[in-house]
Amino acid sequence: MNPSFETLGLTPELLATVTDLGYIAPTPIQSAAIPHLLEGRDVIGQAQTGTGKTAAFSLPILHHLDLHGLQALILTPTRELAIQTAEAIHRYGSRLGVRVLPIYGGQPYERQVRRLEKGVQVVVGTPGRTLDLIRQGALDLSGVRFVVLDEADEMLKMGFIEDVETILSETDAQTRQTTLFSATLPEAIRRLAGNYMHNPLVVAVAPETVTVENVTQRFYMVRESEKIAALSRLLEVEDLKNTLIFARTKAGAGELAETLIARGYPAEAIHGDLPQAERERILARFRHGQLTILVATDVVARGVDIPDVSHVINFDIPQLSIEYVHRIGRTARAGQSGEAITIITPAQRHALRRIEEYIHKPIVRGELPSRDAVLARRHAQFLSMLLDQANAGEFDQEGALLEELNEMGYSPDLIAAAAIRLLRAHEAQRPLEDINLIKEFKEPSQRRDERRFDRRDERGGDRRSDRGSDRRPDRRESANGDQPRPRSSKRDRLGHEAGMVSLCMNLGHTSGIRPGDVVYTIASAANIPGKSIGAIDIRQSETYLDVPEAHADAVLHAMKDGKIRGQVLKLVRAERRSK
Repeated sequence: MNPSFETLGLTPELLATVTDLGYIAPTPIQSAAIPHLLEGRDVIGQAQTGTGKTAAFSLPILHHLDLHGLQALILTPTRELAIQTAEAIHRYGSRLGVRVLPIYGGQPYERQVRRLEKGVQVVVGTPGRTLDLIRQGALDLSGVRFVVLDEADEMLKMGFIEDVETILSETDAQTRQTTLFSATLPEAIRRLAGNYMHNPLVVAVAPETVTVENVTQRFYMVRESEKIAALSRLLEVEDLKNTLIFARTKAGAGELAETLIARGYPAEAIHGDLPQAERERILARFRHGQLTILVATDVVARGVDIPDVSHVINFDIPQLSIEYVHRIGRTARAGQSGEAITIITPAQRHALRRIEEYIHKPIVRGELPSRDAVLARRHAQFLSMLLDQANAGEFDQEGALLEELNEMGYSPDLIAAAAIRLLRAHEAQRPLEDINLIKEFKEPSQRRDERRFDRRDERGGDRRSDRGSDRRPDRRESANGDQPRPRSSKRDRLGHEAGMVSLCMNLGHTSGIRPGDVVYTIASAANIPGKSIGAIDIRQSETYLDVPEAHADAVLHAMKDGKIRGQVLKLVRAERRSK
């Protein structure tokens, strides 16, 4: 028998919250980890991203948390994940009054320090910024009872492990409960666990097979207030057969179905609170074509057989990547093809990226139908219906009425126009609201690559040109407290590091470029590892960078007619840098 959240032993407040969030049953990693974490055990969880591990470590922390001071620290490899995790914990703790603070590079120190001074119970941070605030005396971890290392293998890849160990040494090893989550467990991670965890229990969840064959996947990005308008346009122009629209909560499913019905769409909602007989009645209507739109929560994605679904529409993006797979798996069955559409807001771009990483496939951005396209579709549909009726013949009663109107002095053209207006009056139920299109958005492959290099910036920006702004102490400081020495004494004499070639591009600070832009553009264009690119020196109107001598020609060739942030760049060898 599969466990439920009720059997895990969580507080009533947390149970009410997970119910409100639309959670039906614990995921495998949640079922495996939560009971042991509630008992106070140190746990190593081996699970993929998108399997529910944030709830797996957050719910036990919130279960034991009180509101007296900072008690929990979660370390994540990227600022993006820090923000996402903090938002999730805030949602889970909404009934408890828990204050959560994400801390990461790129945000002013003063803002984070003020929040810490006001008091928080949970900090979610990247290792670099967390260590900065500890060294400044702004972050005191002496009272922390819970530490979580999330995506530990990613922190290892990014060179954060030394920082993580320093941070752990600031906590009380005797009283803290330490949880580590990682997709893989290389030797360095096992060694870290052996040094800083107390007899940890390893819970591993085998990755589920991800299958999304024969499903065309796309997304549309709009503001939250315009999601209904965007959905309405899609419903007007898509060639729909049976359509499943997923909402996150039971209340949301009901409200969305009511909105669609008010707009003239044949829709009903189905969710776990409906009596079984009512659910079966709705599903029967859907299967028999009496109902073409079913608004559902994730209960339908698990175990309910609905044939011939042409479209799955995620009105609310799923919180777990595996739920996305379950949802879109309702279409493209028995060798057929299907469409999967996801509507997101700008704030949900991160969640979309994680789904792409989980399914190992980009989700392309679609262009919403214009107002003219919707009107043209309505016109074509009405014309088709009218011609079908005209070709059917048999207008005895209508003919008599037409003769009566003619005798009253109305022309056939005027009568036809009036009849058409009456027949199309129902279209007023479906308003065509304006939608402010969001144009700036990177394509999926670019977003994934840039995310990878943004991670480098998180740890490496203060090793390049951001050191002064981050004020992070350099590990290479001399014992007497002198200022950090330059990266290489050879650079001052020769202009570049040994084994490297110095290149110069015609864009600098005035062009708005950053080290991450340079790394991403060159590494992806020349197909070289981003970490192989050396020092980057961004000046007012030019930028110097070091690349390995073996890659120099390939970089110059690849960057011919290249662009950064839409600006054409020229890249040449720079034998010696001017001061």
